[in-house]
Amino acid sequence: MDTFWLYVLGIAIFVIGLAVSIGLHEIGHLVPAKIFKVRVGQYMIGFGPTLFSRTVGETEYGVKALPLGGYISMAGMFPPGDEPTESKRGIRRLFGKLVQDARQASDESMVDLDRSRAFYHLPVWKRIIIMLGGPFMNLLLAFVLFAILVVGFGQPTSSTTVAGVTECVTAEGVPAECSADTVVAPGAEAGLLAGDTIISIDGEPVTDWNSGTEVIRSSAGVPLTVVVERDGAEQTLIITPVTAQRPEYDAQGAPVLDSSGNPLISEVGFVGISPETKLQSQPITAVFPMMWQNVTGVTTMIINLPQRMVDVGQAAFGTEARDPNGPIGVVGVGRVAGEITSTDMVPTEAKGATLIGLLASLNIALFVFNMVPLLPLDGGHIAGAIYEAIRRQVAKLRHKPDPGPFDTAKLMPLTLVVVILLGSMSALLLYADIFKPISVFG
Repeated sequence: MDTFWLYVLGIAIFVIGLAVSIGLHEIGHLVPAKIFKVRVGQYMIGFGPTLFSRTVGETEYGVKALPLGGYISMAGMFPPGDEPTESKRGIRRLFGKLVQDARQASDESMVDLDRSRAFYHLPVWKRIIIMLGGPFMNLLLAFVLFAILVVGFGQPTSSTTVAGVTECVTAEGVPAECSADTVVAPGAEAGLLAGDTIISIDGEPVTDWNSGTEVIRSSAGVPLTVVVERDGAEQTLIITPVTAQRPEYDAQGAPVLDSSGNPLISEVGFVGISPETKLQSQPITAVFPMMWQNVTGVTTMIINLPQRMVDVGQAAFGTEARDPNGPIGVVGVGRVAGEITSTDMVPTEAKGATLIGLLASLNIALFVFNMVPLLPLDGGHIAGAIYEAIRRQVAKLRHKPDPGPFDTAKLMPLTLVVVILLGSMSALLLYADIFKPISVFG
């Protein structure tokens, strides 16, 4: 298959994966809504013109032309409320019209339907379950995909086999081109070769690269007896690590700083060798830290989204390069998927693993984004339900009448602002993804 069709295949895989992710998200809303007897008029994947649909019972199931989202329409999303007065003018009248239209659409969905089947009439905990169902499905799908990645494909892990040996180092233990100002690195001087597998150091078995590294780092200037396997036979070498200055890192991989804010430097042993890496299956528990890392990464990006979008705009309309770790739209991710499948720089297995990781990260992004507490996102409905529960509890404690359901229709003006902002960001990302795309291969 030529490069063009491989590129198309990558895009097709991403589009299908996106559609499945969206479909499962909406199923996460649909199933609890059906269980709680809420009438669901439509279940749709995509937006725009309907490609096909079929009505089963009281619900129309279908697929629309643009697989960029999806929705289910539930009866009675907003409670009945006061209509805006005609005395309002200008922007207040416009906002009042938004509230009125939203409430009218909700009322129309309740024609010939018992009030008990309205979404707003459900207890708060049931509404929260319905709205959490969508993001939860994305989180579940991300878990499955990451599990396939780390358990099935495995993760790159340093083996005990030497991949490379540094020839020369400076007096400070820094690898450098061999010259009159350098010395032979300890590993090369002892006769270590690429392909040697380290068996033991000073009689202690080396079961993984990190355990051997710890011994070397703590043994500056101390001769070490290193047993290696070479061409099926064991050989014993004597290696004396040189003293090198290296920054210290904490358990999370961040540099340790001193009281002045400068990196803390320590003296460690150095021999000048690097390990071979191989894919090694990991336990299922390895999925959780990977998911948490993705969740925190997306959360941080959302918190800094205004500045990130400014950076995207400057790159899109200027000469600056786009940040490969910055926001990227659906078109951009599709292009990345196409690059991955069409390149000959990585083996087929690695391509499959990368695409699975891409779809898993996409579902984490869908989960985090939909939990933002703003309408029309799921998090906005959840926040409204929680506010209603708090308001009712406060009224109960104060021996006041039940204030009734919280009228989220009144938030429609804010919802319009959010929709405009999301649409603007999507348009900017679309432009940037087309004219200043992010490339995984530089």
